[in-house]
Order: sequence, then C-alpha cells, then structure tokens
Amino acid sequence: MHGLIVAHLKSKLLSFPPGPTGRPRFQPRDEGERARVAAYALYRRTAEAVTVGALADELLAGQGETRQVMVMGDFNDEPEAATTQILLGPPGSELGTPGADQPDRGDKARLWNLAPRIPAAERFSRVFHGRGELIDHLLVSHALLARALEVHTLRPTDPASSHDGLPSMTEDPTSRRDAPASDHAMVFTWLSP
Repeated sequence: MHGLIVAHLKSKLLSFPPGPTGRPRFQPRDEGERARVAAYALYRRTAEAVTVGALADELLAGQGETRQVMVMGDFNDEPEAATTQILLGPPGSELGTPGADQPDRGDKARLWNLAPRIPAAERFSRVFHGRGELIDHLLVSHALLARALEVHTLRPTDPASSHDGLPSMTEDPTSRRDAPASDHAMVFTWLSP
C-alpha cells in the first residue's frame, strides 16, 4: 500500500464554555451561543478535512490508478456532508452514480467512498436520537476500488438493543456512562490480492 490515513474529525457534539460550577456545559445559554459554537465546530471539522485531503492528495501524487491509498476513520459527518465530500477530490464518478464505471481524468486524484457498497440494513455506524447515521467511512483510490470485495459494519452483539447493539446517543455525553466502550460500529472491507 502506498498510504493509509486514519482520521478522527471534530465531533458535531457542542460543548459550551464552563458554567458557574466550572464544568463544560452541553446546553447553550441561548440560540446565538448555540449557533456560534456550532459554526466553530463546523469550521474546525472543515479545516481538518482539508488537511487530511491535502495529505491524501500528496500520497496519490496524481497516480491514483496505480497508487493504493486509503483514508479511513470517524469523519463525524454523513457521506453527502460537505466535510466528507471535500475528501473525495474531483467529482464525477461517485459509486452509485451512472459515471461510476466510466474512467475519467479525475481518477488519478479521486478517492471513492465505499459507503454505497455497505448493505442497506448495515449502512449506519452510530445511532443519534434513535436514527442511524453513517459517520465512519472508508475512502479508497482507484487502485483499491476493484479490490474492495465487500464492505460491512460490525456492531456489538446485543439482542436486547433496538439498534443492533449500539446505544442511541444524545447531545449530552454524560448520558453514555452505562454505554459500551464505543458508540460506533466498525466499518471494514476485505481487499482481494
């Protein structure tokens, strides 16, 4: 492999300046404070995505058809989010679109998100307020695209859970005290030789 990048971008969880107790707050004083802190979190996640994208571009070196590059991790946003899209490089042949199998000039610099290859019933890596979200991703260069045979998510086994073993998260991280070690499913693929 020519390069593997593991990233953990800024969470969408908002934490506000400490209150009178000195502890961080997870509820804003007003909508203005919530909007400002949400913008800061988005700016930070965007800057991190741009930085990771620059490193991926350096590893690809315009040779994505032969260089094996993978970017993986917790992007803290869904596949269609701007911060996730930044990491894909030039648009034009995303998986699940008519151009996916049409080679073009962007293949040398593009990464493909393997999310569309995850079976629909598994296509979430976290549960937020009872709704599944896919915020963990595997992006691969053209050289690895055909080698990624199957893509899946792996969650803890808990038959009593309504979300395949994942806890349903809220904006308050203190609500996770009794949750398993991770509130994310692992996204993985097998690469053929």
